[in-house]
Amino acid sequence: MVLRPADPPTLLAHGIGSQHDLPISPFYAFAGAFAALFVSFLALGLLWSSSRFRGDRSGLALPAALERIADAPATRTALRGLGHAAALAVLLSLLLGPDDPGRNPAPGAVYVLLWVGLVPASLLLGPVWRLLNPLRTLHRLGRRLPRARRHAPAPLPARLGQWPAAAALFGFTWLELAAPDPASTTTLLTALTGYAVVQLALAARFGERWFADADAFEAYSALLARLSPLGRRSDGRLVLRNPFHGLDATPERPGLVATVCVLLGSTAYDGYSDDPSWINTLQTSPLGRTPTATLGLLASIALVATLYCLCAAATRLVCGPHPGPLTAFAHSLVPIALGYLIAHYFSLLVTEGPRTVIMALGTDNAPEPLSPLGPGALAALQVIAVVTGHVLGVIAAHDRSVRLFPPARAVAGQLPMLALMIVYTVGGIGLLLN
Repeated sequence: MVLRPADPPTLLAHGIGSQHDLPISPFYAFAGAFAALFVSFLALGLLWSSSRFRGDRSGLALPAALERIADAPATRTALRGLGHAAALAVLLSLLLGPDDPGRNPAPGAVYVLLWVGLVPASLLLGPVWRLLNPLRTLHRLGRRLPRARRHAPAPLPARLGQWPAAAALFGFTWLELAAPDPASTTTLLTALTGYAVVQLALAARFGERWFADADAFEAYSALLARLSPLGRRSDGRLVLRNPFHGLDATPERPGLVATVCVLLGSTAYDGYSDDPSWINTLQTSPLGRTPTATLGLLASIALVATLYCLCAAATRLVCGPHPGPLTAFAHSLVPIALGYLIAHYFSLLVTEGPRTVIMALGTDNAPEPLSPLGPGALAALQVIAVVTGHVLGVIAAHDRSVRLFPPARAVAGQLPMLALMIVYTVGGIGLLLN
């Protein structure tokens, strides 16, 4: 997604503006990726024979004074107020601002500051959207009404899991990547209002827990926060931890695989949507642009999910039966999704993020923000992000494998996962180099 003042009032597809000409050799990119994956796999097989990650039982407790400040009602109220004020500012921009993304900060606030900005915020601070979420704030205010107090929330069906969040994430990615004119103030206002009404209505039925399971941005932030060095131990203490421990604590719930595959598949489609051949397909398709883009987005997500399901089936075939073959290794896809997000959206955040803030502040004649990295450094960052995400995924999957299966089968059972990582790596780097 690239916003420029001179562009027409539409939001272009996400991606790095000149990613087709990144100055990096495909041979060295693929060779380095394969070497990193194979070396890490062999090292793990030889040196990592027992599980080392302890989930939410690990972590160094932070000073009690710092924890008191973080958990203080005043701190949480201030964060909720900040989220509510930001939502109100976006709403006013949509209602009163010009229908032009070059002069209205609302599209940038939603597609850049919120969607992309949640990545570093969640990595550094944990699941921050849980506190900033203005819909939670509205729900809490509504629960104070006398009529609302008389109705106890209904329990959420356990089998529902994170499926609502996966559906909500797909809806948002469809809005940004496939909907006609996604930066239009009318489109954004309609979509955000409809989303808020549905979320608040279902939260009134099922209680505040609904947001954790069904709000797209809370699920997105919580997944990325699994790799944050800040976390909560099982005893409730705020701790510094090895991010792998937080990743290992990812709950194995229905819909987890779907949620991660939507993140991976939509980011992959985003990269491919900038390809000239796909742009030509969209322009010439007899179905029209939006139906064709929707099918492309669905196909990308389905491909990612199918490859993972085949890998899980192969692992079960090699290692033997397991009660949760799909969800057991789903957490290993989270660092891969993070690598893709960094590779595709870093440049967008550091250039369009400041420009959105400048517009929101009403600053005139401000200089156009420039990327802090040159083309070569940007290319290196993108490839490193993709490869590192896959290596971290291999480590997380191997640790889970040696915990679940006998040693003789654990390493062999990781061969399907290694093959999956290679396929995902080839696809990810191929999209970057195009």
